[in-house]
Amino acid sequence: MILTPELQVILFKPQGSIDLEGGKALSEQMTGVVPQAHQLWVIDLVKVNFMDSSGLVPLVKALKAARQSGCRLVLCNVQPPVRLILELTQLDSVFEIFNTYEDIFTISKDNSLVLAD
Repeated sequence: MILTPELQVILFKPQGSIDLEGGKALSEQMTGVVPQAHQLWVIDLVKVNFMDSSGLVPLVKALKAARQSGCRLVLCNVQPPVRLILELTQLDSVFEIFNTYEDIFTISKDNSLVLAD
């Protein structure tokens, strides 16, 4: 995969808990962005220390919208409590998850090099 100049990165940085209230806030934020082909949606979870099942809803909806529009949606900096929820629901195999924001641009899902222009 080659990242081209027309790639637009959309960064979401939720904080605190992604529960019913936090999930609604994230969903509203994400609804404000119209997904377009060649966009990369990054959800940086570095400051999210808790997620429950209602918090998964906006993530799954965003992934569905991104895929339908030809976008790529990835998660990064997933904290252990959130990772546990993703693993228990087996969504860790559905989402692309990277350890850091920088890893998104240096490795792909199959660990091959990604070239950035």
